[in-house]
Amino acid sequence: MIRWLLLFSLALSAPSAAAEWTLTVVAPVSLEPAAQRIRNLDAQPIADALQHAGLELPPRVHVTLISEDDPRAGNMPAWFVGLASGVSDIIIFPDRVLSYPYDSLESVMRHEVVHVALNARAGRRPLPRWFHEGVAVSIESGWGVGDRLRLTVAGFSGPPLDDLTRLFASDARPDTTEAYLLAAALVDELRRAHGAALPGRVAARVATGVPFASAFEIETGETPALAADRAWRSYRRWTSWMPLATSASVLWGLILALAFVAFFVRLSKRTQRRRQWDDEDGTRAG
Repeated sequence: MIRWLLLFSLALSAPSAAAEWTLTVVAPVSLEPAAQRIRNLDAQPIADALQHAGLELPPRVHVTLISEDDPRAGNMPAWFVGLASGVSDIIIFPDRVLSYPYDSLESVMRHEVVHVALNARAGRRPLPRWFHEGVAVSIESGWGVGDRLRLTVAGFSGPPLDDLTRLFASDARPDTTEAYLLAAALVDELRRAHGAALPGRVAARVATGVPFASAFEIETGETPALAADRAWRSYRRWTSWMPLATSASVLWGLILALAFVAFFVRLSKRTQRRRQWDDEDGTRAG
């Protein structure tokens, strides 16, 4: 009992990975507010999410913010919001944030940290783009009902992995959006079927020199192509009990209806706030 209490107390007193995290951010003066937001990012939630996926928070991360008037921005496709390289370096284009799958500068940062963690876990050896991006979206933002609706609208035909790779290589934003969506759906299903820590287990085998396809098959018992086919079948079963919901027009109608509801709720809150301000002004005037 004493030994277990001692181990427990040592675990509580041991510094967390987030506490030992060293983060440096380099940015032009115009992007200093964005740089400060990144410096203020709480690393503990992403450290916990990475651990759940069998990965570790990188001990050191160096972030470079690039503005749109920088020549380096012109050399990158317009849909490139962030770029991770090696096991510590991240580049972010803050002016391009707020396109799927990102909803904030912080979400871009967390997304790229996942890439760096994957690179480290794989010993810098290559991993397929669909795996990298699917894991990053799965860990950084999770997977919700809204994403399932988007998946149904975007393409429920269940594309082979070759098509997914082609979508990622496209310069068209709709193609890359669909690629992120499908990759996230695939990885989400893989983690559900084979354990949340599957990304880390596969990457660890790759680090030993095992090719990705072989590492994947060892951990899942199936090839990536078969796993993708099974995942699409799973999502089809998810909607098989409501055939009308597989109609793109019905889904878009639902999405638009939700958007209208959100708009009117926001409008109502704004009206109430204005009324409150008017009441306060009237009180002061009285």
